[in-house]
Amino acid sequence: MIRVLLVWLMLAGAAFAVQPDEVLDDPVLEERARELSKGLRCLVCRNESIDESNAELARDLRLLVRERLLEGDSDEEVIDFLVARYGEYVLLSPRATGSSLILYLAGPAMLLAALGIALVYLRRRRSQPESAQLSEEERARLAELIDE
Repeated sequence: MIRVLLVWLMLAGAAFAVQPDEVLDDPVLEERARELSKGLRCLVCRNESIDESNAELARDLRLLVRERLLEGDSDEEVIDFLVARYGEYVLLSPRATGSSLILYLAGPAMLLAALGIALVYLRRRRSQPESAQLSEEERARLAELIDE
């Protein structure tokens, strides 16, 4: 029972992150703000969205998102504003452009390089001559060692 209560409390923490004074009167705008907030990283908590975070900076970012929506910005304009102000790091899923494109491509490129190296190694290994057979003296000596 205690475990269930602890799990419930951990999951419920995110539900209490958005304070009642932050909620917009317009339910459509509030839904847009919530969707945008889910994709924005709390700069204090690292891998937590600002929608889930209780940090003061996350609250400031949530208010900033709502403020921009009230001014009539589109979702993309809000995201662009925050990226211009805080950098790509503010996005939980960074865009695949510029320097982040290198990060997206580095993994598959390294995998292809490793497969290429393995292929070259296996081909060279296969083309090498078989090791020489044992001579009669070596076979006799081996038989002596095995019998001992």
